[in-house]
Amino acid sequence: MDGTLVDTERDWLATLAELLAAHGAAAGAAALEPLAGLPLDRAAALVAERTGLPADEAAALLGERFLARVRAGVTVQPGALPLLEAARELGIPVALVTASERVVADLVLDTLGPHRFACSVAHGETPRGKPHPDPYLAAARLLEVPAGACLALEDTPTGAASALAAGCRLVAVPTVPGIPEGPDTRLVPSLADVDLTRLPFAPPLP
Repeated sequence: MDGTLVDTERDWLATLAELLAAHGAAAGAAALEPLAGLPLDRAAALVAERTGLPADEAAALLGERFLARVRAGVTVQPGALPLLEAARELGIPVALVTASERVVADLVLDTLGPHRFACSVAHGETPRGKPHPDPYLAAARLLEVPAGACLALEDTPTGAASALAAGCRLVAVPTVPGIPEGPDTRLVPSLADVDLTRLPFAPPLP
Protein backbone atom coordinates (compact mmCIF):
# COMPACT_ATOMS: atom_id res chain seq x y z
CA MET A 1 0.00 0.00 0.00
CA ASP A 2 2.41 2.68 1.25
CA GLY A 3 4.61 3.66 -1.66
CA THR A 4 3.03 1.12 -4.00
CA LEU A 5 -0.59 2.18 -4.46
CA VAL A 6 -0.35 5.56 -2.71
CA ASP A 7 2.60 7.88 -2.14
CA THR A 8 2.54 7.47 1.65
CA GLU A 9 5.98 5.89 1.91
CA ARG A 10 7.34 9.38 1.36
CA ASP A 11 5.14 10.59 4.23
CA TRP A 12 6.35 7.73 6.44
CA LEU A 13 10.00 8.50 5.74
CA ALA A 14 9.40 12.22 6.32
CA THR A 15 7.80 11.42 9.68
CA LEU A 16 10.78 9.28 10.64
CA ALA A 17 13.27 11.92 9.49
CA GLU A 18 11.50 14.61 11.49
CA LEU A 19 11.57 12.56 14.70
CA LEU A 20 15.17 11.40 14.26
CA ALA A 21 16.45 14.90 13.51
CA ALA A 22 14.55 16.40 16.45
CA HIS A 23 16.45 14.09 18.77
CA GLY A 24 19.89 14.50 17.24
CA ALA A 25 20.03 11.32 15.19
CA ALA A 26 21.06 11.00 11.54
CA ALA A 27 18.07 11.51 9.26
CA GLY A 28 19.50 11.35 5.73
CA ALA A 29 18.62 8.87 3.00
CA ALA A 30 21.11 6.24 4.20
CA ALA A 31 19.72 6.41 7.74
CA LEU A 32 16.12 6.11 6.51
CA GLU A 33 16.53 3.23 4.05
CA PRO A 34 16.49 0.46 6.70
CA LEU A 35 13.25 1.91 8.10
CA ALA A 36 11.36 1.91 4.79
CA GLY A 37 8.37 -0.41 4.80
CA LEU A 38 8.73 -1.40 8.45
CA PRO A 39 5.67 -1.71 10.67
CA LEU A 40 5.27 0.88 13.39
CA ASP A 41 6.53 -1.23 16.29
CA ARG A 42 9.73 -2.32 14.56
CA ALA A 43 10.46 1.19 13.28
CA ALA A 44 9.82 2.64 16.74
CA ALA A 45 12.27 0.17 18.30
CA LEU A 46 14.99 1.28 15.87
CA VAL A 47 14.20 4.95 16.44
CA ALA A 48 14.40 4.34 20.19
CA GLU A 49 17.86 2.78 19.77
CA ARG A 50 19.09 5.77 17.77
CA THR A 51 17.55 8.56 19.84
CA GLY A 52 17.25 7.27 23.40
CA LEU A 53 13.48 7.78 23.37
CA PRO A 54 11.43 5.07 25.07
CA ALA A 55 10.08 2.72 22.39
CA ASP A 56 6.46 3.32 23.40
CA GLU A 57 6.92 7.08 23.15
CA ALA A 58 8.60 6.74 19.75
CA ALA A 59 5.72 4.54 18.56
CA ALA A 60 3.11 7.02 19.78
CA LEU A 61 4.83 9.99 18.13
CA LEU A 62 5.39 8.16 14.84
CA GLY A 63 1.83 6.86 14.75
CA GLU A 64 0.23 10.23 15.49
CA ARG A 65 2.36 12.20 13.05
CA PHE A 66 2.09 9.69 10.20
CA LEU A 67 -1.67 9.42 10.66
CA ALA A 68 -1.96 13.21 10.54
CA ARG A 69 -0.12 13.27 7.22
CA VAL A 70 -2.37 10.57 5.76
CA ARG A 71 -5.50 12.35 6.98
CA ALA A 72 -4.30 15.50 5.24
CA GLY A 73 -4.58 13.61 1.92
CA VAL A 74 -2.72 11.00 -0.08
CA THR A 75 -1.62 10.90 -3.70
CA VAL A 76 -2.49 7.79 -5.70
CA GLN A 77 0.53 6.41 -7.52
CA PRO A 78 0.61 6.53 -11.34
CA GLY A 79 -1.00 3.45 -12.83
CA ALA A 80 -2.54 2.24 -9.57
CA LEU A 81 -6.22 2.78 -10.37
CA PRO A 82 -5.97 1.49 -13.97
CA LEU A 83 -4.19 -1.62 -12.66
CA LEU A 84 -6.89 -2.25 -10.07
CA GLU A 85 -9.53 -1.75 -12.75
CA ALA A 86 -7.72 -4.18 -15.07
CA ALA A 87 -7.70 -6.79 -12.30
CA ARG A 88 -11.45 -6.33 -11.86
CA GLU A 89 -12.09 -6.71 -15.59
CA LEU A 90 -9.97 -9.88 -15.70
CA GLY A 91 -11.72 -11.35 -12.68
CA ILE A 92 -8.56 -11.29 -10.54
CA PRO A 93 -9.37 -10.77 -6.85
CA VAL A 94 -7.18 -8.23 -5.06
CA ALA A 95 -6.06 -8.15 -1.43
CA LEU A 96 -4.48 -5.15 0.27
CA VAL A 97 -1.53 -6.26 2.43
CA THR A 98 0.04 -3.46 4.42
CA ALA A 99 2.53 -2.84 7.22
CA SER A 100 0.42 0.13 8.29
CA GLU A 101 -2.06 0.02 11.16
CA ARG A 102 -5.74 -0.63 10.40
CA VAL A 103 -6.72 3.03 10.93
CA VAL A 104 -4.27 4.09 8.19
CA ALA A 105 -5.27 1.23 5.90
CA ASP A 106 -8.94 2.19 6.16
CA LEU A 107 -8.18 5.82 5.28
CA VAL A 108 -6.32 4.69 2.17
CA LEU A 109 -9.05 2.21 1.27
CA ASP A 110 -11.52 5.09 1.36
CA THR A 111 -9.30 6.93 -1.16
CA LEU A 112 -8.78 3.97 -3.49
CA GLY A 113 -12.30 2.59 -3.15
CA PRO A 114 -12.88 -0.38 -0.83
CA HIS A 115 -14.93 -2.06 -3.55
CA ARG A 116 -11.69 -2.64 -5.46
CA PHE A 117 -10.43 -5.11 -2.84
CA ALA A 118 -11.74 -8.52 -1.85
CA CYS A 119 -10.03 -8.25 1.54
CA SER A 120 -7.28 -6.45 3.43
CA VAL A 121 -4.65 -7.37 6.03
CA ALA A 122 -3.14 -4.64 8.20
CA HIS A 123 -0.29 -4.72 10.69
CA GLY A 124 -1.19 -6.43 13.95
CA GLU A 125 -3.75 -8.74 12.34
CA THR A 126 -1.31 -11.65 11.92
CA PRO A 127 1.08 -13.22 14.45
CA ARG A 128 4.04 -11.55 12.73
CA GLY A 129 4.22 -8.64 10.33
CA LYS A 130 6.43 -7.91 7.36
CA PRO A 131 9.16 -9.02 6.55
CA HIS A 132 7.71 -12.34 7.77
CA PRO A 133 5.40 -14.20 5.37
CA ASP A 134 2.37 -14.15 7.68
CA PRO A 135 0.51 -11.15 6.15
CA TYR A 136 0.70 -12.53 2.62
CA LEU A 137 -0.21 -16.03 3.75
CA ALA A 138 -3.24 -14.58 5.55
CA ALA A 139 -4.30 -12.68 2.43
CA ALA A 140 -3.98 -15.81 0.28
CA ARG A 141 -6.17 -17.71 2.73
CA LEU A 142 -8.79 -14.96 2.60
CA LEU A 143 -8.67 -15.06 -1.20
CA GLU A 144 -8.91 -18.87 -1.02
CA VAL A 145 -5.93 -19.41 -3.33
CA PRO A 146 -2.41 -20.75 -2.75
CA ALA A 147 0.19 -18.06 -2.11
CA GLY A 148 2.14 -19.43 -5.06
CA ALA A 149 -0.73 -18.41 -7.34
CA CYS A 150 -0.54 -14.80 -6.11
CA LEU A 151 1.30 -11.84 -7.57
CA ALA A 152 2.52 -9.33 -4.99
CA LEU A 153 3.20 -5.68 -5.75
CA GLU A 154 5.77 -4.10 -3.43
CA ASP A 155 8.14 -1.15 -3.17
CA THR A 156 10.54 -1.91 -0.27
CA PRO A 157 12.91 -4.76 0.63
CA THR A 158 10.83 -5.40 3.77
CA GLY A 159 7.63 -5.93 1.80
CA ALA A 160 9.42 -7.87 -0.93
CA ALA A 161 10.92 -10.25 1.64
CA SER A 162 7.47 -10.87 3.11
CA ALA A 163 5.88 -11.65 -0.26
CA LEU A 164 8.67 -13.92 -1.45
CA ALA A 165 8.85 -15.78 1.87
CA ALA A 166 5.14 -16.54 1.49
CA GLY A 167 5.78 -18.01 -1.97
CA CYS A 168 4.26 -15.20 -4.04
CA ARG A 169 5.72 -13.92 -7.26
CA LEU A 170 6.69 -10.29 -7.11
CA VAL A 171 6.58 -7.14 -9.21
CA ALA A 172 8.43 -4.33 -7.44
CA VAL A 173 8.33 -0.59 -8.03
CA PRO A 174 11.18 0.35 -5.67
CA THR A 175 11.02 3.49 -3.55
CA VAL A 176 14.34 2.60 -1.89
CA PRO A 177 17.23 0.41 -3.09
CA GLY A 178 17.64 -3.21 -2.10
CA ILE A 179 15.20 -5.38 -4.10
CA PRO A 180 17.17 -7.64 -6.48
CA GLU A 181 15.63 -9.18 -9.57
CA GLY A 182 15.32 -12.96 -9.51
CA PRO A 183 13.33 -15.88 -10.93
CA ASP A 184 10.19 -14.73 -9.11
CA THR A 185 10.93 -10.99 -8.99
CA ARG A 186 10.67 -8.28 -11.64
CA LEU A 187 11.44 -4.59 -11.17
CA VAL A 188 9.45 -1.96 -13.08
CA PRO A 189 9.61 1.85 -13.02
CA SER A 190 5.88 2.32 -12.38
CA LEU A 191 2.63 0.43 -11.93
CA ALA A 192 1.70 1.91 -15.30
CA ASP A 193 4.21 -0.58 -16.76
CA VAL A 194 2.41 -3.61 -15.32
CA ASP A 195 0.24 -5.48 -17.84
CA LEU A 196 -1.64 -8.28 -16.08
CA THR A 197 -2.12 -10.12 -19.38
CA ARG A 198 1.62 -10.16 -20.20
CA LEU A 199 3.58 -10.74 -17.02
CA PRO A 200 7.23 -11.74 -17.54
CA PHE A 201 7.13 -14.99 -15.58
CA ALA A 202 7.48 -18.57 -16.81
CA PRO A 203 5.27 -20.49 -16.46
CA PRO A 204 2.51 -17.90 -16.87
CA LEU A 205 0.56 -16.85 -13.81
CA PRO A 206 -2.63 -18.89 -13.33
